[in-house]
Amino acid sequence: MAWIYLMIAATFEMGWAIGLKYTEGFSKLWPSVLTVAAMIVSFQFLALAMKTLPIGTAYAVWTGTGAVGVAILGMFLFGESREMARIFSIVLIVAGVVGLKVFSGQATA
Repeated sequence: MAWIYLMIAATFEMGWAIGLKYTEGFSKLWPSVLTVAAMIVSFQFLALAMKTLPIGTAYAVWTGTGAVGVAILGMFLFGESREMARIFSIVLIVAGVVGLKVFSGQATA
């Protein structure tokens, strides 16, 4: 269940990271409210995951998964670079996240 909590946390991390762009420095009310709500949900699920997962694994997977998701969403939502070197770097992050899951000792949790 911890891995499911961690994926939910990472999904909401992507939401609040993208949401920050739409808040325009927290000057827009509803994007700001939704962004802060996503932050709270993300941290809550991260905390639940950390009850059983090693902290280093949970935090690295949370940030790595969020970073990959935000980088990909940035390409589609904001026209950010799609250079092969950037995509290769994203693949390296994914490989690291998978490695942490496989070798965490909690792969079946």
